[in-house]
Amino acid sequence: MKSFKQYLIEAKNTHLIHLEDLAFEGDDRVQEGVYFLEELVKMLEGNSSSKVNASVKWDGAPAIICGKNPENGKFFVGTKSVFNKRPKVNYTVSDIKKNHTSGVGSKLIAALKYLKKLPIMGILQGDMLFSHGDVKTQRIKGKQYYTFTPNTITYAIPVDSDLGKRIKQSKFGIIFHTEYTGKSLSKMSSKFNPNINKLKNNRQVWVDDASFKNTSGIASLTLSEVSTIYDSFNKINKHRKTSKGFINVIKNDSKMFDLLNIFVNVNVRAGTESLSSDNFIKWLDERFENEINSMKSEKGKERKRTFKEEMMNKFKFSIKLLDGVFALREELRKAKMIILRKLESIESMETFIKTEDGFRVTKPEGFVGVDKLTNSAIKIVDRLEFSKANFSVPKDWIKG
Repeated sequence: MKSFKQYLIEAKNTHLIHLEDLAFEGDDRVQEGVYFLEELVKMLEGNSSSKVNASVKWDGAPAIICGKNPENGKFFVGTKSVFNKRPKVNYTVSDIKKNHTSGVGSKLIAALKYLKKLPIMGILQGDMLFSHGDVKTQRIKGKQYYTFTPNTITYAIPVDSDLGKRIKQSKFGIIFHTEYTGKSLSKMSSKFNPNINKLKNNRQVWVDDASFKNTSGIASLTLSEVSTIYDSFNKINKHRKTSKGFINVIKNDSKMFDLLNIFVNVNVRAGTESLSSDNFIKWLDERFENEINSMKSEKGKERKRTFKEEMMNKFKFSIKLLDGVFALREELRKAKMIILRKLESIESMETFIKTEDGFRVTKPEGFVGVDKLTNSAIKIVDRLEFSKANFSVPKDWIKG
C-alpha cells in the first residue's frame, strides 16, 4: 500500500479533510481512508505496531501561530495569515492593531503578552482557549464549574479539581498541536504533536498538547464493533470496484468535486448526511436556477445555462455510479463513527453547547488521526453534532 503522505502533503497546517470525504478524492485516497481506519483500530487495541496516533481536536479560536521568526530571531504572534503571500506577522501591539481590524486583534494582544513569557524556541501553532476574563464560574446541572467558550463548545472543569485550580490561576490558555521548522516563514514544514513539556511551568499560562491520552482497556473496541467496521470495509471494496472510474473522474474535475462538497455541507447544515443522487440532482438544478435568475445580463444568463447543462449531464449520465460513491462515503462514515465514539469515551473535560434553555451536553469537537511515519493527518468529527452547530455560530476572529 502506498504511503498516506503521497496523497496528503500540506506545507502548512491550514486545512484537514473529513475522512469520509476521501470518497470524492480518487480511488487511491479511498484506499488510504481504509488504511487510516485500520490503524486507528490497532491504536485503540493498544497495538504498538499501529502507524497512527489520535490527537484531540480542541474547539479553540483563533488559531495562534507564534515563536521566533528564523529570519530575524524576533518573537511574533499571528493567525494563519502569517503564511499569506503578504504575511501578517506581529512583533508588537502596534503591528497587531495595523494588521487585524476584526475581533481577533484583542486575542492576539493577549497572546503576545503571555506567550512571549514561554521558552518557545521554534514556531508553534495552537488553539487559543481563553485569556484573562474569559474563565467564568458557573453552575451547570447542579455542579459548580470553571468554564470558557472560545468558539462553539463550552469547556467545563469542576472547581474543586486540580485542573480547575490550575485553570483558575491562569491568565491565558492554549493547546499546541503543531510545530514548524524551516529557514523562512514561506518555506516552513509542519509536524504534529510537538513536545511542549518545557512550556508548562509558567503559572500564568496554561499549556497542554493535543495528544489523545488513553487508559488501557477503557477505549477498546468490542468484537461486535470490530466486526461492523470490517463489514464496512468489505462494502467499501465492492463499491470501489464498480465506482473506481467515476471516483477518479470526480477527483480530476474541480467543478464536480466542489459541487459535491458543497452539497455535503448543505446537508450537514440541514441535519443529515443521508445522500442520494435524486436529492443531489434536485439540489443542483435549484442551485443553478437561482444563480441564473440572480444574473442581470442575458449574456451572463446564457453562459450560466450552458454551464448548468454541461454539469447536469455529467452527473445525470452517471446516476448509478454517483449513488455508489455516496454509498461508499457512508460506509467510511459509519466505520469512522464507531471509532469516534470510542475515542470520546475518554474525557479530560466536560463539554456543553449553549442553547436558549441553558447548557446541553455535547461531545468534544472530535479528533485528528496522525500518521506517525508521514506526519499526515485527517479529521475524525461528528459533523451532525459539531459541524452543524459550528456553521451557525458567528465568528469575528476568522478573518484577519
